[in-house]
Amino acid sequence: MRRELVRRFFVTALTLVAVLASIAPAAAAPPQSPDIIDLPDGFFPEGIVIDDQRQVYASSLADGAIWKGELRTGIGDVLVPGTPGRLAVGMSLDERTGHLFVAGGPDGNAYVYDSQTGGNVGVLSLTPFGFVNDVIVTHDAAYFTDSFAPQIYVVPLSPGGAISGAPGVIPLSGDFQFEPGQFNANGIEAAEVGNQLVIVNSFFGEVYTVDPATGAASLIDLGGAVVNGDGLVLLSRTLYAVEGGKNQITEIALAPDLSSGVVVDALISPAFDVPTTAAKIGDSLYAVNAKFATPPLPTTPYEIVRVTR
Repeated sequence: MRRELVRRFFVTALTLVAVLASIAPAAAAPPQSPDIIDLPDGFFPEGIVIDDQRQVYASSLADGAIWKGELRTGIGDVLVPGTPGRLAVGMSLDERTGHLFVAGGPDGNAYVYDSQTGGNVGVLSLTPFGFVNDVIVTHDAAYFTDSFAPQIYVVPLSPGGAISGAPGVIPLSGDFQFEPGQFNANGIEAAEVGNQLVIVNSFFGEVYTVDPATGAASLIDLGGAVVNGDGLVLLSRTLYAVEGGKNQITEIALAPDLSSGVVVDALISPAFDVPTTAAKIGDSLYAVNAKFATPPLPTTPYEIVRVTR
């Protein structure tokens, strides 16, 4: 009788352990990253980058502030306080130094911040006129577009990522078209093929490869697929063009030589409200809603929206 009671005790105990084991993983599963991350009211975002620690940064057209948060929780705070009269447009992060390069828009400057402390690293004067719109950091330079002038700006970098010289000007030529008084060159990316840049022209709806040494531009034949492209994300031979007017991110498969491409998908979200730029991590793209059709009041809500690519 005692043996039978002991046997029943162990059977019951093992059954209980099995049940607890089956439900433990579900109970211990980490929360899913939010699909929508709220920014401060009135923030008026334009640029976005994500670092290798899954920290996300957004720039403000309202006053040049930079917000930093965690993708895992969506929680964040202002990293760089705003300055009245200043804009922060496109951004790019150099993981070697943790320096955040920011396009300053109409003031013709580029701003460089420490992405951990928000401290000012430097202010670079690129042009007395124009609109410095977006930036991409490569292994040897930071390249900035100007929407109001047919040229790009280059800031040389050392192998370790330190600024190693004065900014230079590279005139755009070849297939690049320019319409005075309109937003022309906008988003910029760096391609692995032939050390080329990729630039979108918002006014003409064209995308080009650009030789960073000469500024010679070659049209990428997309068959008119990109109408009002803004920010770009390039992943190997896949180009993602943010088209705020369409509330979508257009996915384009590029030819091996980058001379042409075809649209393969349109990434959309019901939460999109005139997205401007995007950043990639894993199988996700995160875009900021600029809400250009909504008055940018101090009470206007803004957000970052995730879509799966």
